[in-house]
Amino acid sequence: MLLAGLAASCAEARSAGPGDDPLEPPHRDACCLLAWRPAVLKPAVLVRGTTPWNPRTAAASEARATAGANSGPAADPAAGTDEGERPRPVSTTTTKNPSRFGFASHLACRECGATTGLGGTHVCAGCFGPLEVAYDLPELTRSGIESGPPNIWRYASLLPVPPGVAASPNTEPGCTRLLRADQLARELGMAALWVKDERGNPTHSFKDRVVAVALAAAVEMGYKVLACPSTGNLANAVAAAAARAGIRSVVLIPADLEPQKIAATAVYGGTMVAVDGTYDDVNRLASELADEREDWAFVNVNVRPYYAEGSKTIGYEIAEQLGWRLPEQIVVPVASGAQLVKIDKAFRELIELGLVADTRYRVFGAQAAGCAPVVAAFEAGYDVVQPVRPATIAKSLAIGNPADGPYVLDVVRRTGGAVADVGDPELVSAIRLLARTEGIFAETAGGVTLGVLRRLLAQGLLDPGAETVIINSGDGLKTLDAVADGSGAPPAIRPTLAAFRLFEESLPAPDSP
Repeated sequence: MLLAGLAASCAEARSAGPGDDPLEPPHRDACCLLAWRPAVLKPAVLVRGTTPWNPRTAAASEARATAGANSGPAADPAAGTDEGERPRPVSTTTTKNPSRFGFASHLACRECGATTGLGGTHVCAGCFGPLEVAYDLPELTRSGIESGPPNIWRYASLLPVPPGVAASPNTEPGCTRLLRADQLARELGMAALWVKDERGNPTHSFKDRVVAVALAAAVEMGYKVLACPSTGNLANAVAAAAARAGIRSVVLIPADLEPQKIAATAVYGGTMVAVDGTYDDVNRLASELADEREDWAFVNVNVRPYYAEGSKTIGYEIAEQLGWRLPEQIVVPVASGAQLVKIDKAFRELIELGLVADTRYRVFGAQAAGCAPVVAAFEAGYDVVQPVRPATIAKSLAIGNPADGPYVLDVVRRTGGAVADVGDPELVSAIRLLARTEGIFAETAGGVTLGVLRRLLAQGLLDPGAETVIINSGDGLKTLDAVADGSGAPPAIRPTLAAFRLFEESLPAPDSP
């Protein structure tokens, strides 16, 4: 258990089908939509620059420089990679029967490569690097997956969960909509744009996915309490999942969290603790508690290797919904960075299993300007992330010391992408733009993602002719304060036709279609 404290200290310092319209879906099964695929933009080679002090051990850094923290598509390995980086296999295939964690085989250090057995540990005993789940994956077919339940458990064979997980009491997240955003695309001058809309999850954010996987693993390992430090969405998801499973929940939140997220956590009846400090302060306290409370599963601390794998299901769904192929570009919000890294891992696993073609894709990260440590590291050419103190209304992205920051850098550089940021006014403008053009009310993180898409287009870093997916990770109803100014009810009128006509005459002329 000492390892959790040490880790906290280190953290501080598819093919196309028939159809007349190439963008018209041929069928609408639980998770299926088809899209046209235009030409690919070849990314430029990025070179890493001078590196600041690295809090990771020298042995781990040397191993990572040789093997790379992540692997990727086989096509043109020189483009968008760091010099000397060599991809590692995603997994091996097997004919074995699943174990109590399905086809997960062991935990592997993302830094030095050391392995350990599956269990309640999250840092490497040798170099204190973070651990990740590795697999002996079974042979899978598209039809086999499509015949599964209409939630994330259709991908259970690719997750570290018990074989019978779908039958256990859980919130059944996933299979959220992938919406073709034609009106938004026209406004932005893009050929093909999709929004992966995570509002459809049980507590209206993608966090239900990761929590469902963490809960299944935690119960299997004998934990009695489901807990987390959270910027809001995770607190909602943990409280709801624990209530559904019939176990106790404890969530720690910054005291200045949005009121909507506090209320949406308290309603489930678990224990909620408001902490006077930033999310990073809350996370530090959670790490200390994880050392002390041996039967508490902090989903994003001591069971983080399992928890993070849940984000892969976003990537699986996107590929399935596009007709079993990968998008050419994807823009993902970055808080801890795990969502971006795991979507990339999902794409690589699908390629490895032959479920999608090995085609080029580029990954882009989006941060709020008031909390953009990964952007700073990317622009400076660093391979580690220096912590910052968050100052942004996008509280769900306000993690000043992102655990997966270095791996975000690896992914975007390897795939020829980038990481960029936008300020609070730009993210609010983007929220309104998405709502006005597509009827999607995004939370602040979604505003950041669309705002960064606009910035990348303006800077020529993202190809407007390439099929692009953006992630809306949560519901705008959770962050109403962000759009409160100028969004109130208009002045009241008398209940007469004359009054209505006067009101109508005062309105600006509607835009031409």
